[in-house]
Amino acid sequence: MFEIRVICDPADTDRITAALSGVFTAGAVRRYPTRDGERTRLYVTADHRPEPGPWPTPDEAYALASSITREIGWTAQTAADKPFGEHLGREFWLRKAALLDRIALRAEEDGTPGDAAEVATAAARRLIEHDREGEGDYHGDPYWPEHPATAADPRGYVRQEYAHWTKNQ
Repeated sequence: MFEIRVICDPADTDRITAALSGVFTAGAVRRYPTRDGERTRLYVTADHRPEPGPWPTPDEAYALASSITREIGWTAQTAADKPFGEHLGREFWLRKAALLDRIALRAEEDGTPGDAAEVATAAARRLIEHDREGEGDYHGDPYWPEHPATAADPRGYVRQEYAHWTKNQ
């Protein structure tokens, strides 16, 4: 456990507090004005986050998944039914990324990967982007969207989120 002290502009305190909480297991942030009263001192007791476990395997992640054919139908229908100007929600991006990951896994298994892995990785990155900018409705355990392991293995993040989603829907 250790203590962190930050001196910053008062307008930056919420952003800094959120960043510290994203990197460390942090206690309550204590705020005090600096002597000149123009900046804020932040004090927080923190500890390193424990090392997260491994990503779910494809078998674990997709154990409860519908068939690939059914997911293709759902994805196509959802995209087609979307009213013009409205955004597709997280469920769409999650299911699309999982579908493309499953197709890529099958192509890799068959020895005919083509560009399926690239397409699946691009869809995974789109989900991660949505989760970073979204309402915080992702599972994020053990890896949250901003975690370096997520950037290193976007398809692993999709499996983690899909496994949680299928168990809890």
